[in-house]
Amino acid sequence: MDAIVIAALYQFKVVADAAVLQAELKVLCKEQGILGTLIVAPEGINGTVSGSRAAIDILHQYLLSVGFNHMEYKESFAPEHTFKRLKIKLKKEIVTLGVHVDPREQVGNYLQPKEWHEFIQQPDVIIIDTRNDYEYLTGTFAGAIDPQTKTFGEFPEYVEKHLKDAKDKKIAMFCTGGIRCEKSTSYLLQEGFGEVYHLKGGILNYLAEIQTEESLWKGECFVFDRRVGVGHGVDLGHTRMCFGCGHPLFEGDLTHPHYEEGVSCHACFEQTTDEQKARFRMRQSQKDRAKKSA
Repeated sequence: MDAIVIAALYQFKVVADAAVLQAELKVLCKEQGILGTLIVAPEGINGTVSGSRAAIDILHQYLLSVGFNHMEYKESFAPEHTFKRLKIKLKKEIVTLGVHVDPREQVGNYLQPKEWHEFIQQPDVIIIDTRNDYEYLTGTFAGAIDPQTKTFGEFPEYVEKHLKDAKDKKIAMFCTGGIRCEKSTSYLLQEGFGEVYHLKGGILNYLAEIQTEESLWKGECFVFDRRVGVGHGVDLGHTRMCFGCGHPLFEGDLTHPHYEEGVSCHACFEQTTDEQKARFRMRQSQKDRAKKSA
């Protein structure tokens, strides 16, 4: 079987009729057997999908044909689909900050991976991981600050509480593929920050270009699909996921007394009811039977 192509993409662009684009993408992706998630909004498109080489090429060409000709677009590969189903969502924002910004009007200074690598080693640079807390736990850049946000919508509150006295500092921000930094840097500029920088193409671009032996990245990069974590070369990592709550799991977590495959982990054991756990166990037993009969 040929390798499955995983395409991560986004672009901020005015979409005149997002509902029409959503409908057309749904038809195309179903026809081509593409799985994953695409978010369509009046401000653009964002998502990650997996499919055959031919299918992803057809999707890519379609998006170019309807005007998405400046996409941040990256590919990686896996032996099988990394998603279970297809979701084409219509939303107000392609990544939800909750505060109006327009990255097409103003955005931070882009740094290519090698430029970023040199820049964040400067002692006067504040490095901020704009991702959520569980993503930070999976891996991050050496010296990066964890804002301890559970959603991207909490980022403006973090800025107000912790960065309002740093408007004259060099701020360097990063995220998985770059899209959250489009908005976070735009927001900081809107709030009066002077020197704002971000990693072009995000962590995935850095891992694809920077060799392991010289890298400043520690751990793995959390991704929202079956791979859970990827390492340098965007190769499959060793991180697993709790399918009860989605929290990343490391080697020691699998021996924790609250870990039960497909049911719970140390992060969610006390957050779910006995009824929920029973339902998760039923689901896991069905998966186990399906594996044995395959």
